[in-house]
Amino acid sequence: MNTELFKEISELDTEKIETSFAEIDKMDTLSILNLINKEDQLVALAVKEVIPIIELVVEKCIECFRKGGRLLYFGAGTSGRLGILDAAECPPTFGTELNMVQGHIAGGKEAVFVAVEGAEDNILDGIDKIKELEVGSKDLVCGISASGRTPWVLSALKQAKLQGAFTFLITTNSNRDYVELGIDVVICPNVGPEVVAGSTRMKSGTAQKMILNMITTTSMVRLGKTYKNIMLDLQPKNNKLKERAKKVLMTITGIDKHNAEKVLAETKYNVRLARDKILNSNK
Repeated sequence: MNTELFKEISELDTEKIETSFAEIDKMDTLSILNLINKEDQLVALAVKEVIPIIELVVEKCIECFRKGGRLLYFGAGTSGRLGILDAAECPPTFGTELNMVQGHIAGGKEAVFVAVEGAEDNILDGIDKIKELEVGSKDLVCGISASGRTPWVLSALKQAKLQGAFTFLITTNSNRDYVELGIDVVICPNVGPEVVAGSTRMKSGTAQKMILNMITTTSMVRLGKTYKNIMLDLQPKNNKLKERAKKVLMTITGIDKHNAEKVLAETKYNVRLARDKILNSNK
């Protein structure tokens, strides 16, 4: 038995067992749903407390993107999947280059759909991935780990720091000395124990998703990827998004649907270009 690891895991905030939830297995469906919902409401408040730290990270992201750098997410399991999700949504939402925001998961692409046992403990793989990506001083590397101890994630962060990148960690476990790990910034909302002990796909995962949304959305708004609160650089590559593009153009310029369709067709559905074309023609 690995006594040291057992002790470490047992002391994590994310492993705490809340006695007030102990009767959940005897509750009816409605009571369980109300309990989960009540606990989920605490997540937004916990995230609110760490907004000043998130602000610091966003400012670093903006600086990074303006220099042509990348935001790279590293996580295992749920955390890794959340990073991939956020990265995958940036190109269609904000028109970013595919490599600008990237999500990487322990165990590789297969682990997105099926758990790859032992992948999160592979320290050398985390290091090798950073080297393979040729991470440098322009880049930001974000570790996502509810426990704050995932070996694959921490090894990647350490190597990224050695290669000159700015590093930060999103975790929901405060019971750890992150200073000794050399990470530049730690975002650590206190979401409290999970309704089902240790199931960090729940409140911890919700907090991670909220923070990732805040980081990329705020960065893109500051970089001019929206007009007011409207998506300007969306990529209309399916029928739904084409209709959304028409609505956006009509809202921004005041033209009717027929003319919106005409200008969008002329600009190959580049909403920004279509807007500029209409506004310039009205001068």
